[in-house]
Amino acid sequence: MLLAAKAWPFQEARTILDRLGGPDAAQTPEKGYVLFETGYGPSGLPHIGTFGEVARTTMVRHAFQQMSDIPTRLVAFSDDMDGLRKVPTNLPEQEMLNSHLGKPLTAVPDPFGTHDSFAAHNNARLQAFLDTFGFEYEFYSSTECYRAGMFDDTLRAMLSHYDAIMGVILPTLGAERQATYSPFLPVCPRTGVVLQVPMEATDPEAGTVTYKDPETDVAVETPVTGGHCKLQWKADWAMRWVALSVDYEMSGKDLIDSVNLSGKICRILGARPPAGLTYELFLDENGEKISKSRGNGLTIEEWLTYGPPESLSHYMFGKPKSAKRLHFDVIPKSVDEYLTNVARYPAQEPDKQLESSAWHIHTGDVPPAGADLSFGLLLNLAGACNSEDPAVLWGFIERYAEGATPENSPFIDRLVGHAIAYYRDFVKPSKQYRAPDDKERAALSDLADRFAAMPADADGEALQNEVYAVGKDHEFEPLRDWFRALYEVLFGQSQGPRFGSFAALYGRDATVDLLRRALAGEDLSAA
Repeated sequence: MLLAAKAWPFQEARTILDRLGGPDAAQTPEKGYVLFETGYGPSGLPHIGTFGEVARTTMVRHAFQQMSDIPTRLVAFSDDMDGLRKVPTNLPEQEMLNSHLGKPLTAVPDPFGTHDSFAAHNNARLQAFLDTFGFEYEFYSSTECYRAGMFDDTLRAMLSHYDAIMGVILPTLGAERQATYSPFLPVCPRTGVVLQVPMEATDPEAGTVTYKDPETDVAVETPVTGGHCKLQWKADWAMRWVALSVDYEMSGKDLIDSVNLSGKICRILGARPPAGLTYELFLDENGEKISKSRGNGLTIEEWLTYGPPESLSHYMFGKPKSAKRLHFDVIPKSVDEYLTNVARYPAQEPDKQLESSAWHIHTGDVPPAGADLSFGLLLNLAGACNSEDPAVLWGFIERYAEGATPENSPFIDRLVGHAIAYYRDFVKPSKQYRAPDDKERAALSDLADRFAAMPADADGEALQNEVYAVGKDHEFEPLRDWFRALYEVLFGQSQGPRFGSFAALYGRDATVDLLRRALAGEDLSAA
């Protein structure tokens, strides 16, 4: 069944099995495990795209683990020896950072004043976030790997194949860049800057390169090993694949050419490039690519203010080969889709469970669904109560979901907090209540009367049926105009979750009172 699973993580896992000899004959690599890698450039604050690579790679890794007994490892690699080329506009201490342009990110002071370097600050933020998700990974620092000699053998191999590597890279560059390009970037012993200078000479036997100091014009010979040089990032990527023997790494659509070029360098060194998925880019609310330097799109912390971690994992699971908008308005939808998948999971056939985001988020151990509460319902409950106090919302929830409390239902309690934050920052400021027209007034009055005649403990389905009946009896065509009227009059917005479900949560009597207050022309936005 696993070999036939349709979900994309299983499809990716099968490509790794094929790489190792096929499902029935897969051989453990000589190093003793399959290595998954994700890369991170700490020149700006970590964003959700960075998390997405780790989350998605973890899903592939887990799928592979279900299909094979071969051990696996996941490395989160930070290219923190890269020189600071420009200062992201969303950082403090702009003047100070500009004075350190060109230096390795691990040699640039932390503008936030909390860590030894700018790279250390960003690396710590990334790791702290990945740790909250319980990812099993090993963090590698480029600076530490270079200085510890982990890459020395591969760097010497690259120096031995210098001309062949140049032959791959130079045709991809413009004439001006060709004149100065070298895959090796010496770290200037005088200034500490990562230099982009042409090589005067290379000596594979000695393991050195010679360049001219751009300020003094003095020839300098330096080892390519031990952290005295780093590589241009495309060459660096290939070197890392070879040195670590990486089996799988995914990357964005904008790096397709780089993947191909790095793959050619990898083969020059006698190695095989890793398998990997090319995913589409994340876009901001304007349809533009999110960027660390511009700071557009969502930050990791922002998503977690308004939605639980599981909702972010769900967002990352869906259609990785399709471009995805990454803005605040995608959060409620992602939360509710995740909740729906968890609720449906127990009744699904095993093959369908393997296609569910819930299986991949929870590595097959999907928690019980809990109370039937959606994010949209909680948003409307906050609006109807005109309260940002969790205790007020819990007063309704405890009546709706008998036995549920903040103490024994921590996920629901977190969901309440997220919903209140989202309501406060995005829903409440944009509410626009309106008075009903004559047709809507008659229907609202009818609905209030019908609700009042129903049992006090009527469930959401029964209440929803009555909402449908009123809309049809009052000849709303299309029927969605009736639901739009309900939400615009009662909540100051044009859409929301099933009204019957809201009424069951809010309570029959409270809903009747809300309808009659609207009919009386009261200000429903007032507490």
